[in-house]
Amino acid sequence: MDSNNKISVIKEKISQYLQLSSNDLKIVELILCDEMNLSRCEDILDNMINVKLDKSSILAFLTYQLYKVKPEVADKISESLTQEERELVESFKLIKDIQNLTPSEEADDIKKMFLALSKDVRIVIIKLAGIVYDIKTLEPPLSEKDNSFIMLVKEIHIPLSERLGLDSLKLAMDDNVVRLEHPKEYEELRLYMEQEQEKNNEQLLITKEHITKALADLKIHGEIRYRQKHISSIYKKLQAKHSIDKIYDLLAMRVIVDTVEECYAILGRVHQIYKPMPGRVKDYIANPKPNGYQSLHTTVIVENQHPLEIQIRTFEMHRAGEFGNCAHWLYKEKASKKDELDNRVTWLREAMDNAETLSPEEFVETLKADFYGGVIFCQTPKGRVIEFPEGATAIDFAYAIHSDIGNRCVGVKINSVMKPISTQLKNGDIIEVLTNPNSKGPSRDWLNIAKTNSARSKIRAFFKNELKEENIKNGKTLFDIALKDKGFTASQLFTEKYLNEVLPKLTMKEIDELYAAVGSGSLRVEQSLGKFISLWNKDNVVKSERTVVSVRKNKDGVLIDGDSGMLVRYAGCCNPIEGDEIIGYVSRGKGVTIHRHNCSNLKYLEPERLINATWETKEENSFTATIHVIADKSNNNIAKLTTLITNMKVLITGFDAKDIGDNFICDIAVSVKNKAELEKVMNSVRTLKNVTQVSRSDRWI
Repeated sequence: MDSNNKISVIKEKISQYLQLSSNDLKIVELILCDEMNLSRCEDILDNMINVKLDKSSILAFLTYQLYKVKPEVADKISESLTQEERELVESFKLIKDIQNLTPSEEADDIKKMFLALSKDVRIVIIKLAGIVYDIKTLEPPLSEKDNSFIMLVKEIHIPLSERLGLDSLKLAMDDNVVRLEHPKEYEELRLYMEQEQEKNNEQLLITKEHITKALADLKIHGEIRYRQKHISSIYKKLQAKHSIDKIYDLLAMRVIVDTVEECYAILGRVHQIYKPMPGRVKDYIANPKPNGYQSLHTTVIVENQHPLEIQIRTFEMHRAGEFGNCAHWLYKEKASKKDELDNRVTWLREAMDNAETLSPEEFVETLKADFYGGVIFCQTPKGRVIEFPEGATAIDFAYAIHSDIGNRCVGVKINSVMKPISTQLKNGDIIEVLTNPNSKGPSRDWLNIAKTNSARSKIRAFFKNELKEENIKNGKTLFDIALKDKGFTASQLFTEKYLNEVLPKLTMKEIDELYAAVGSGSLRVEQSLGKFISLWNKDNVVKSERTVVSVRKNKDGVLIDGDSGMLVRYAGCCNPIEGDEIIGYVSRGKGVTIHRHNCSNLKYLEPERLINATWETKEENSFTATIHVIADKSNNNIAKLTTLITNMKVLITGFDAKDIGDNFICDIAVSVKNKAELEKVMNSVRTLKNVTQVSRSDRWI
């Protein structure tokens, strides 16, 4: 294909993918020229479109390619780009193309790539798309430099693609690594898949028709996609299975629907159509993989008597599974999802901590260790390999095999040596789980030993299902303790009215279910008790529609709520006075307690019992407040302070003073009408010569 035709093809692909303005289309036409490596541009653009990168990425990438051949033209075109696009172009310039780099330059390039990744993940996506093209163009016989590049792809670029969730780029690199390192096996598999392709496609179409009808019968909106397994994936499985007949997911079909409920509905219908293979039904929705992957997997025997894997997931799960940590860029959600990316690539943050202090070569070696850290692989005596997070224990291994194995586990042999079940696993360990059919089941301590969510959930399920009576008894005890602590009784809260309202919200029918859930540890007592207390408060604490307490004194000097006559008292922890912002706390049997709005003790009170409060100004009101004074030592400090305050016609009701080092410290309790009078006194004290600090104290004198 000549250059003009190649340029036309690229323009057409971009136009079909993006809704370009006439100005953007003009920029694309100006950028593309026959001096560029058009084949490389087209291949990288295909990958960019496949992972749904945005317009800014594409315009910036093309402009960067133009800089390589016509920098003066690229400079002119850059003036038409947005600020974001110009910044992307500058970032691309920092990262070199992989061809013809020395080992030292390769290491430096990788370091720069990770620095770019910490700023904008799109730069690295395009870099990886370029790596895919570069490895595709390699052909045997391979030079020493070619082999070095392939090793770099295996150790850095493939794991990075996997970490970022860029499955299509990872698989493309994997396939080419197998093609270059194992050409004979690759060619045999390619020919086998090619020979089987027509028959496979016929079967996939038949199965698609069945599932399409099932979706229609269930009135479920969905999409159906299918594929043959990648050669690299088949090759890796053959290393363990030794026979292609034992690989059950050569063909895979994906059914994508709107909701989780629809996932399970269509799974049931699939099993009515086809017989599932025993042990090949996996629920990664209820029990996601460690990287967050969710989907239902089932392998069924179809019309041609071969296995077919069917994956069922929601559109959201599909998006996360296909594009992983980069999904927010691909769906143009940069503003709202940036923090999510930051949280999910903390490993990158840790790697970058060392970037400035390490040489490029040292950084790459550290990076390799990081990529292969965090996960360990152990196996059963029969060779079944199971992946675990670092820190996992023998208990996690037992439950990973089966719930019953975990529940009946009484010991383990690790590498043929007896070890405690709490032993942390190491990479490559061979573990034999010892069981006893008469075992009473797991101990509650196992919840602290297990490190995987899967093991912990299975242990909780045992306590919930097998020990129901004991759980009910334990739950009642926990509720009795919590009720007493909150000042309630069971007869007050567990009435028929409240139970009918709370239990359905917890998807329960009777109170014994509530006791059992709390007793088994699957529900915290505070979670449910708070719901009952809220209902009781609505009925018993504030029975009128009033939500504001108006504080004043009656003729006998007793504090009351102006409208209702409810008794009111001041909190001793913060000593509110008129003029302070205040809030009321409804106490059981003690009326309303008034706190200052910034009282540090409010965080310990039940929030549903807090109500607004205001002051009713009355001339006869008086309040006691404490002033905290720090001054330099002087023989007549006390005289000066007391004289100043009494001259203001303010009554001193308490005094406590002491010398500490060079300072004189005292607390003075005064009777004032309101906050304004207190502040007037404090401002006057600040004018004294030796005084260094004056503040309000919550202390009673």
